[in-house]
Amino acid sequence: MTSRRKLWLGSIVLYALFFSWYTDFGGPLTETEIQAYIAKTENRDLGGDPSARGALLEFLRNDTGGQFLMFNAVDLAKNPPPMEGAPPDADGQTLIDLYMEHMIPELLSRASHPVVVGKSVADSLDLLGIEGADAWSDGAIMRYRSRRTLVDIISNPEFYARHYFKLAGLEKTIAYPIEPRIYLGDLRLLLGLFMLAITALLDARLAHREAR
Repeated sequence: MTSRRKLWLGSIVLYALFFSWYTDFGGPLTETEIQAYIAKTENRDLGGDPSARGALLEFLRNDTGGQFLMFNAVDLAKNPPPMEGAPPDADGQTLIDLYMEHMIPELLSRASHPVVVGKSVADSLDLLGIEGADAWSDGAIMRYRSRRTLVDIISNPEFYARHYFKLAGLEKTIAYPIEPRIYLGDLRLLLGLFMLAITALLDARLAHREAR
């Protein structure tokens, strides 16, 4: 096998490995998986509106098997209560950081990650039919490999041990999922284009050497 063929084969294998890790091929969640999640978390409290658990179960039962993005609008608590395990003077951001210390490794190990994270630079510019949603301190978009990945994360008892930091650190929040129809930031696309460009460049250099 020539060096050029080895180069292309190596790139294809590496990309295929990444693609297979980054993509959930397990299909939609089964009712058995959903019932197992319910059994593990029936005495756990996610906090927030009581209807959220019902909405979550409906979200799981309508699974398509694909990735989704979670949009988060966040308003940090200005005077959060003292929390066991947190510094005595912890502000809202500190409490959220304690929560994310658990979440970031859990996300990354399952091919899930932040897409956008930032501070608000103005009050809501377009607001209709929602009360108390004119001001937010932060916003974030998280990519999840699948709803199965979400279930894996929130079935872990350690998640609930840290989730209290999140609840205490927030004044208010809205989080809702979407399945993207257009997603130019998909790492499968970006990495594929990058590897194609690098491989083509190296192949051109090898071809030039062979021609001399």
